[in-house]
Amino acid sequence: MIKVRKNEERGKADHGWLNAKHTFSFGDYHDASHMGVSALRVINEDRIVGGAGFPTHSHRDMEIITYIVDGVLEHKDSIGNTATISPGEVQRMSAGTGVRHSEYNHLTDKKTHLLQIWILPDKANYQPSYEQKNFAPVLEKGELVLVASNNGRDGSVSMNQDVDMYVAKSEKPGEKILNTDETRFYWVQVIKGVLKANDQALGPGDAANISLISRLHLQWQPNSEFILFDLP
Repeated sequence: MIKVRKNEERGKADHGWLNAKHTFSFGDYHDASHMGVSALRVINEDRIVGGAGFPTHSHRDMEIITYIVDGVLEHKDSIGNTATISPGEVQRMSAGTGVRHSEYNHLTDKKTHLLQIWILPDKANYQPSYEQKNFAPVLEKGELVLVASNNGRDGSVSMNQDVDMYVAKSEKPGEKILNTDETRFYWVQVIKGVLKANDQALGPGDAANISLISRLHLQWQPNSEFILFDLP
Protein backbone atom coordinates (compact mmCIF):
# COMPACT_ATOMS: atom_id res chain seq x y z
CA MET A 1 0.00 0.00 0.00
CA ILE A 2 1.32 3.43 -0.99
CA LYS A 3 -0.34 6.60 0.29
CA VAL A 4 0.93 9.85 -1.19
CA ARG A 5 1.41 13.02 0.86
CA LYS A 6 1.52 15.88 -1.66
CA ASN A 7 3.76 18.89 -1.26
CA GLU A 8 0.84 21.32 -1.14
CA GLU A 9 -0.82 19.33 1.67
CA ARG A 10 2.02 20.01 4.09
CA GLY A 11 1.76 22.55 6.87
CA LYS A 12 3.37 25.93 6.20
CA ALA A 13 4.98 28.63 8.32
CA ASP A 14 6.50 31.91 7.15
CA HIS A 15 8.34 33.85 9.87
CA GLY A 16 10.20 36.17 7.51
CA TRP A 17 13.64 34.83 8.39
CA LEU A 18 12.33 31.23 8.15
CA ASN A 19 10.08 29.61 5.58
CA ALA A 20 9.11 26.10 6.66
CA LYS A 21 7.02 23.22 5.40
CA HIS A 22 5.89 20.57 7.89
CA THR A 23 5.24 17.02 6.71
CA PHE A 24 3.82 16.16 10.15
CA SER A 25 2.15 18.23 12.87
CA PHE A 26 4.60 20.74 14.32
CA GLY A 27 4.34 24.03 16.19
CA ASP A 28 1.17 25.89 15.23
CA TYR A 29 0.37 23.35 12.50
CA HIS A 30 -1.75 20.47 13.79
CA ASP A 31 -3.33 17.68 11.77
CA ALA A 32 -4.47 14.68 13.80
CA SER A 33 -4.14 12.46 10.72
CA HIS A 34 -0.48 13.42 10.23
CA MET A 35 1.28 13.06 13.57
CA GLY A 36 4.15 10.98 12.18
CA VAL A 37 4.60 7.37 11.15
CA SER A 38 6.15 4.70 13.39
CA ALA A 39 9.13 6.34 15.16
CA LEU A 40 9.37 9.15 12.58
CA ARG A 41 7.85 12.23 14.22
CA VAL A 42 9.04 15.33 12.32
CA ILE A 43 10.22 16.22 8.82
CA ASN A 44 10.58 19.98 8.50
CA GLU A 45 11.86 21.45 5.25
CA ASP A 46 13.34 24.80 6.27
CA ARG A 47 14.76 27.73 4.33
CA ILE A 48 16.65 30.21 6.51
CA VAL A 49 17.64 33.65 5.19
CA GLY A 50 21.23 34.82 5.47
CA GLY A 51 22.37 35.94 8.91
CA ALA A 52 19.40 34.36 10.72
CA GLY A 53 18.68 31.16 12.57
CA PHE A 54 17.32 29.41 15.64
CA PRO A 55 18.54 30.93 18.93
CA THR A 56 19.50 28.63 21.78
CA HIS A 57 16.66 26.27 22.69
CA SER A 58 16.31 22.91 24.41
CA HIS A 59 15.36 19.33 23.47
CA ARG A 60 15.14 16.02 25.27
CA ASP A 61 14.43 12.38 24.40
CA MET A 62 14.62 12.84 20.63
CA GLU A 63 17.00 11.74 17.87
CA ILE A 64 17.46 14.86 15.73
CA ILE A 65 18.97 14.54 12.25
CA THR A 66 19.88 17.52 10.10
CA TYR A 67 20.42 17.16 6.36
CA ILE A 68 21.63 20.18 4.37
CA VAL A 69 20.38 20.63 0.81
CA ASP A 70 21.96 24.03 0.00
CA GLY A 71 23.95 26.55 2.01
CA VAL A 72 25.49 25.94 5.42
CA LEU A 73 24.34 25.76 9.04
CA GLU A 74 26.39 26.61 12.10
CA HIS A 75 25.65 24.45 15.16
CA LYS A 76 26.57 25.07 18.81
CA ASP A 77 25.35 22.98 21.75
CA SER A 78 25.58 22.63 25.51
CA ILE A 79 27.66 19.43 25.34
CA GLY A 80 30.60 21.24 23.78
CA ASN A 81 30.11 20.85 20.04
CA THR A 82 30.62 23.64 17.52
CA ALA A 83 30.37 22.70 13.86
CA THR A 84 29.36 23.86 10.40
CA ILE A 85 27.15 21.50 8.39
CA SER A 86 27.37 21.61 4.59
CA PRO A 87 25.58 19.81 1.71
CA GLY A 88 26.36 16.10 1.73
CA GLU A 89 26.86 16.06 5.49
CA VAL A 90 24.51 14.50 8.04
CA GLN A 91 24.37 15.56 11.68
CA ARG A 92 22.81 13.47 14.44
CA MET A 93 22.14 14.87 17.89
CA SER A 94 20.67 12.59 20.54
CA ALA A 95 18.96 14.94 22.98
CA GLY A 96 18.50 12.28 25.67
CA THR A 97 18.28 13.72 29.19
CA GLY A 98 18.48 17.22 27.78
CA VAL A 99 20.56 19.43 25.51
CA ARG A 100 20.51 23.06 24.42
CA HIS A 101 21.67 24.20 20.99
CA SER A 102 21.52 26.97 18.39
CA GLU A 103 21.53 26.83 14.57
CA TYR A 104 22.42 29.75 12.32
CA ASN A 105 22.97 30.50 8.67
CA HIS A 106 26.06 32.69 8.86
CA LEU A 107 26.13 33.33 5.09
CA THR A 108 24.60 36.79 4.89
CA ASP A 109 23.92 36.64 1.13
CA LYS A 110 22.51 33.10 0.73
CA LYS A 111 19.62 31.06 2.09
CA THR A 112 20.22 27.73 3.76
CA HIS A 113 17.88 24.93 2.70
CA LEU A 114 17.71 21.94 5.04
CA LEU A 115 15.59 19.10 6.32
CA GLN A 116 15.38 18.61 10.07
CA ILE A 117 14.15 15.18 11.11
CA TRP A 118 13.04 14.02 14.55
CA ILE A 119 12.91 10.34 15.44
CA LEU A 120 11.62 8.99 18.75
CA PRO A 121 14.32 6.98 20.58
CA ASP A 122 13.75 3.39 21.69
CA LYS A 123 13.85 4.52 25.33
CA ALA A 124 14.13 7.70 27.37
CA ASN A 125 17.05 9.23 29.26
CA TYR A 126 20.01 8.43 27.03
CA GLN A 127 23.10 10.55 27.63
CA PRO A 128 23.13 13.39 25.08
CA SER A 129 25.53 12.80 22.19
CA TYR A 130 26.48 14.20 18.80
CA GLU A 131 27.80 12.85 15.50
CA GLN A 132 28.45 14.36 12.07
CA LYS A 133 29.72 12.71 8.88
CA ASN A 134 30.38 13.77 5.30
CA PHE A 135 28.71 11.59 2.67
CA ALA A 136 29.34 13.91 -0.29
CA PRO A 137 31.95 11.68 -2.01
CA VAL A 138 29.73 8.59 -1.99
CA LEU A 139 26.56 10.53 -2.84
CA GLU A 140 28.29 11.76 -6.01
CA LYS A 141 28.00 8.21 -7.36
CA GLY A 142 24.23 8.72 -7.63
CA GLU A 143 23.34 5.65 -5.59
CA LEU A 144 21.08 5.08 -2.59
CA VAL A 145 23.35 5.61 0.43
CA LEU A 146 22.76 4.54 4.04
CA VAL A 147 23.48 7.67 6.11
CA ALA A 148 21.96 6.78 9.51
CA SER A 149 21.15 3.52 11.30
CA ASN A 150 20.68 1.99 14.73
CA ASN A 151 24.17 0.49 14.83
CA GLY A 152 26.08 2.90 12.60
CA ARG A 153 26.79 0.20 10.07
CA ASP A 154 28.49 0.79 6.73
CA GLY A 155 29.87 4.11 7.91
CA SER A 156 26.50 5.68 8.72
CA VAL A 157 25.83 7.86 11.76
CA SER A 158 24.22 5.93 14.61
CA MET A 159 20.95 6.59 16.39
CA ASN A 160 19.03 5.16 19.34
CA GLN A 161 16.24 3.59 17.29
CA ASP A 162 15.76 0.73 14.81
CA VAL A 163 15.59 3.04 11.78
CA ASP A 164 17.59 3.10 8.57
CA MET A 165 17.80 6.39 6.67
CA TYR A 166 18.99 6.43 3.06
CA VAL A 167 19.72 9.37 0.76
CA ALA A 168 20.05 9.53 -3.03
CA LYS A 169 21.36 12.62 -4.82
CA SER A 170 21.89 12.00 -8.52
CA GLU A 171 22.61 14.05 -11.61
CA LYS A 172 21.74 11.01 -13.73
CA PRO A 173 18.66 8.77 -13.89
CA GLY A 174 18.79 5.72 -11.65
CA GLU A 175 16.84 2.96 -10.03
CA LYS A 176 16.95 0.59 -7.08
CA ILE A 177 14.85 -2.47 -6.28
CA LEU A 178 14.52 -3.27 -2.57
CA ASN A 179 13.15 -6.42 -1.00
CA THR A 180 11.08 -4.92 1.79
CA ASP A 181 9.66 -6.34 5.00
CA GLU A 182 5.85 -6.36 5.09
CA THR A 183 5.94 -5.88 8.88
CA ARG A 184 7.83 -2.56 8.61
CA PHE A 185 6.94 0.92 7.40
CA TYR A 186 8.72 2.96 4.74
CA TRP A 187 8.59 6.68 4.10
CA VAL A 188 9.99 8.41 1.01
CA GLN A 189 10.50 12.18 1.04
CA VAL A 190 11.37 13.84 -2.26
CA ILE A 191 13.50 16.99 -2.10
CA LYS A 192 14.25 17.63 -5.77
CA GLY A 193 13.42 16.04 -9.11
CA VAL A 194 10.97 13.26 -9.91
CA LEU A 195 10.84 9.81 -8.33
CA LYS A 196 8.64 6.80 -8.98
CA ALA A 197 7.90 4.42 -6.11
CA ASN A 198 6.32 1.28 -7.58
CA ASP A 199 5.08 3.45 -10.50
CA GLN A 200 3.63 6.10 -8.17
CA ALA A 201 5.08 9.43 -9.40
CA LEU A 202 6.36 11.88 -6.78
CA GLY A 203 7.60 15.43 -7.35
CA PRO A 204 9.53 17.94 -5.22
CA GLY A 205 8.14 18.06 -1.68
CA ASP A 206 5.93 15.00 -2.20
CA ALA A 207 6.18 11.98 0.06
CA ALA A 208 4.87 8.42 0.18
CA ASN A 209 3.84 6.32 3.18
CA ILE A 210 4.57 2.71 2.17
CA SER A 211 3.49 -0.43 4.02
CA LEU A 212 2.47 -4.06 3.53
CA ILE A 213 4.69 -4.58 0.48
CA SER A 214 7.53 -7.02 -0.18
CA ARG A 215 9.17 -5.17 -3.08
CA LEU A 216 9.89 -1.49 -3.60
CA HIS A 217 11.03 -0.31 -7.03
CA LEU A 218 12.48 3.21 -6.99
CA GLN A 219 13.20 5.02 -10.27
CA TRP A 220 14.47 8.58 -10.37
CA GLN A 221 15.01 11.16 -13.08
CA PRO A 222 18.17 13.29 -13.50
CA ASN A 223 18.89 15.87 -10.77
CA SER A 224 16.78 14.11 -8.17
CA GLU A 225 17.34 14.07 -4.42
CA PHE A 226 15.29 12.13 -1.88
CA ILE A 227 15.33 10.39 1.49
CA LEU A 228 14.05 6.89 2.28
CA PHE A 229 13.26 5.79 5.84
CA ASP A 230 12.97 2.13 6.85
CA LEU A 231 10.95 2.15 10.09
CA PRO A 232 9.87 -0.37 12.75
